[in-house]
Amino acid sequence: MTATLLAKIVDLHTIATREDGERLLYIDTNVVHEGPFYAFDGLKREGRSVARPMQTVGVADHYVPTLNRERGSAGIADAEARAMVERLAENARRTGIVHFGMDHPQQGIMHVVAPELGMAQPGMVIVGSDSHTCTNGAFGAFAFGIGASQVKHVLATQTLWVRTPRAMRITIDGELGKGVSAKDLALAIIAKIGMAGGAGSAIEYAGSAVDAMAMEGRMTLCNLTIEAGARAGMIAPDDKTFEYLRGKPYAPDAASWDRALAFWQTMKSDEAAVFDAEVRLNGADVPPMATWGTSQDEACAIAGRVPDPRDIDDAPRRARAEHALRYMDLAPGTPLRDIAIHRVFIGSCTNARLDDLRAAAEVARGRKARIPAIVVPGSMSVKRDAEAEGLHEVFLAAGFEWRDPGCSMCTGANGDLVPSGERCASTSNRNMEGRQGKGSRTHLVSPATAAAAAVTGRLADVRDLVGG
Repeated sequence: MTATLLAKIVDLHTIATREDGERLLYIDTNVVHEGPFYAFDGLKREGRSVARPMQTVGVADHYVPTLNRERGSAGIADAEARAMVERLAENARRTGIVHFGMDHPQQGIMHVVAPELGMAQPGMVIVGSDSHTCTNGAFGAFAFGIGASQVKHVLATQTLWVRTPRAMRITIDGELGKGVSAKDLALAIIAKIGMAGGAGSAIEYAGSAVDAMAMEGRMTLCNLTIEAGARAGMIAPDDKTFEYLRGKPYAPDAASWDRALAFWQTMKSDEAAVFDAEVRLNGADVPPMATWGTSQDEACAIAGRVPDPRDIDDAPRRARAEHALRYMDLAPGTPLRDIAIHRVFIGSCTNARLDDLRAAAEVARGRKARIPAIVVPGSMSVKRDAEAEGLHEVFLAAGFEWRDPGCSMCTGANGDLVPSGERCASTSNRNMEGRQGKGSRTHLVSPATAAAAAVTGRLADVRDLVGG
């Protein structure tokens, strides 16, 4: 009998099935940030303990400052943010879960830290207190975000009731062009299928363009799956996956490697597997992209123009576009490359890995930023590796700020915000109204395009700067 990768993982983890179809799944890894303290409080009130503390990881990322980290939590000016960071540390101490606090050498954004330490592996079910937990699907795992009450259930039982999503496959063949990254591809996919195009589904990405991507690009692609309304994104593991995991602290050691590898190699959809929906794209047709509106599907080629809502047939989508243009203060027909930008943010769980910083540094090298630009590595490991390569010197010489890891200007929970009325070219994942601060205007772009915006002061086609 043939099966999709999703079905194989779900079947392997099913403990029980209810009459309504929901399945009780065993959870391999649970990742939490500062947010779901209600879950820990609930366990404490009920006198319960964490069932398998070594399979839960607590990472301080949303509320940590990106400056003045040498002062520890005492350096967090906002009392509420400081309390959130300290509360996670206390809950970790009390329950015995793995904890990467703000002064830990492995601290970073939870969706960057877990994969880089080998916690995401093929065939796993991974949950987390953030929708972008789907990032981990790049390793051939079924990974998705959950709410606080579900976090509590996982903490107490290491299981979760789950309704299996539909299986959708998006195949991207062809070769991505110069200056085109996984971020551009993800925005192109969302623009094509819509912000609800993957609703109720787990999307498996396949095709030669995906095969050619490094693991960092695959993580970016899976990270943005939630922005198309899907529950999870996943990519069948291959030799790149296995080599990425080899030697990682939480990956199987040498004694168990061959057995793990034999299992991992079975974690792929069978050739004759049937998907509930199929979408195809040609990677060679995808240009550098940018969003012009306030949702991720309001995106187009950066060489294009702001669309005219009157050309949109779908009435609700047309009304949404009209509202978005008012908020973004943009006129139909404006070339995207004429849009002046006030500041740049390079970071977030979407685009703060080493490959992302390398791409941005290639553009920044030898140039000067015309507007404020900050670079926030995804983890302390990424920061150390980038500094070992001298990338920080490239950014500093170009006038960019070089900061410590955290979610930063993606959520703004730590106080890193875009002032009202300003436009930000951002490598983060969401551009809704006020996402980067009240009244802020966000244009989602790739790291290279963000760097191009920094040195030109406008949305720019990175191919004009690096060729392509």
